[in-house]
Amino acid sequence: MLVSDFHYDLPSGLIAQEPLADRAGSRMLHLSRAGGAPQDRLFRELPGLLRPDDLLVVNNTRVFPARLYGRRSGERAHPLSPQNLAARDFLQGRVEVLLTRQISAEPHNNEWECLVRPGRKIGVGEKIHFGERSGDLSCDGVELEAEVIERGSFGERRIRFQPVADFFARIERLGHVPLPPYIDREDQASDRERYQTVYARERGSVAAPTAGLHFTPEILQRIRERGIEIAEVTLHVGLGTFQPMRVEKFEDHKLHREHYEISAETARLINSAKEQKRRVVAVGTTTVRTLEYAAHKVGTGRIEPGSGEADLFIYPGFEFRIVDALLTNFHLPESTLLMLVCALGGKDFVMSAYRQAVASGYRFYSYGDCMFVE
Repeated sequence: MLVSDFHYDLPSGLIAQEPLADRAGSRMLHLSRAGGAPQDRLFRELPGLLRPDDLLVVNNTRVFPARLYGRRSGERAHPLSPQNLAARDFLQGRVEVLLTRQISAEPHNNEWECLVRPGRKIGVGEKIHFGERSGDLSCDGVELEAEVIERGSFGERRIRFQPVADFFARIERLGHVPLPPYIDREDQASDRERYQTVYARERGSVAAPTAGLHFTPEILQRIRERGIEIAEVTLHVGLGTFQPMRVEKFEDHKLHREHYEISAETARLINSAKEQKRRVVAVGTTTVRTLEYAAHKVGTGRIEPGSGEADLFIYPGFEFRIVDALLTNFHLPESTLLMLVCALGGKDFVMSAYRQAVASGYRFYSYGDCMFVE
């Protein structure tokens, strides 16, 4: 199969630009591999679709304001005419940095993988300053300074921050919510809460595990009241989740690594469910990748507690060892995430369901509606 085999047409008007006021108010397309056409439902119906002996697994990662705006060393604001506003970023030395993965957290060696714009202009040895008003390049106060120490392709860089005692406090103050590029607006104060699951605890993601955005404390309570166990894993969403595919044959694509952690209690719950032939229901593709990577490491239908770097690319033909059902949002055409859903639900079935969702006016992507595949 080719990457183009996973293409579908999506009108831009169906890309959700804002979250619903009610987290649990989303529509949900229900796909049953046992047979029958996909059914239109509401997310609020999920607790009733789960079986009392299911194990629901969620990703408890927390998004941090990973998008920073700064200026190149030595640059200051320049006066611009209205006709020259398009050149503003270049003339003012404005730099956008998206932190994607922390490589080293040592006090004097705080290194990150990141994406930089404008990528072609920023070379090794370049220093970037982030001030108190990071969008205003005429400010003199510098709160953070980073040096580019390695250059990759497609805007990828490795940077090292100068040591500061309260690094993440400064990131929280200076950073912006890293909304995906298909959300065509600046981030707002409300996104700090809304682009976050209600069970987010472990800081480290640059994108939300969006299937979890639909849950509310009330929905989680209804699930527990049915006797359904809930387990947590951590996978810090990074570049591997949303990097575009630049190959014709998807088997040639390589995912970036993303940090994950599985506790002893979660491993126990999952192994117990598999031994008892109960379903493991994953909330989101990040949870799927975490569980299947852990099982792949062991080489059996069991997982072990621990942490590591996951880079498992799941596409049709993959043999699932852990996950039996999946709640997921709708994903971009020709993306690795869509391929993962097709691997679980069947390519033709899932692609047909996507076309149905488009025709039915579902809201797509991060702040959009969802799909339950069982």
